[in-house]
Amino acid sequence: MANAATSGSFLRATRRLFSSSAASHHNNHQQTHKFLERNSFIGSWEAPKTPEEAQAKLAMLRRQYAKQVKAVRKEYIAEMEMMRIEKQRKEEARKEALRAANEERRKLKAEAAKVRAQERQIALEEFRQTLSKERAEKLENWRMKEQEREGKKKAKIDLLHRQSSMWVDENKLESVLLVKLSS
Repeated sequence: MANAATSGSFLRATRRLFSSSAASHHNNHQQTHKFLERNSFIGSWEAPKTPEEAQAKLAMLRRQYAKQVKAVRKEYIAEMEMMRIEKQRKEEARKEALRAANEERRKLKAEAAKVRAQERQIALEEFRQTLSKERAEKLENWRMKEQEREGKKKAKIDLLHRQSSMWVDENKLESVLLVKLSS
């Protein structure tokens, strides 16, 4: 229901818009219209005395009228041609401006794409460097732990060698073996 009311008001507004623009054009045309000067034929007719004279006068009037119509038509054609040329010139200027704007937009888009590609490249390089650094740190940490483990292992073996080389009394032998085996 609300949609129908909205479309109805839209139609009224559109109709009002078109009717007012048409009326204003009509009013403008009425105000700016230039009438032709008064024709010399009007009120110049004098009744001929003979039918031949009437026909000759009428033929002359028709020729003059045809010449005037031809001149008006030529003027109209020239005006229309000028309007067509002006319209074509404006259309070409509009197309040229549009082409220049499109070209500029394409250039800006290409520049933006280059900048984004450079940013991606820089970010990728930073990521690779960070990854390489982390790998190196992990490798160093692993080596240190391995060295530490090796050191502890050597120390344990050395301690075992030193302890095994010690002389243990027979009465203490059983307790030392139990301690060594349990640890």
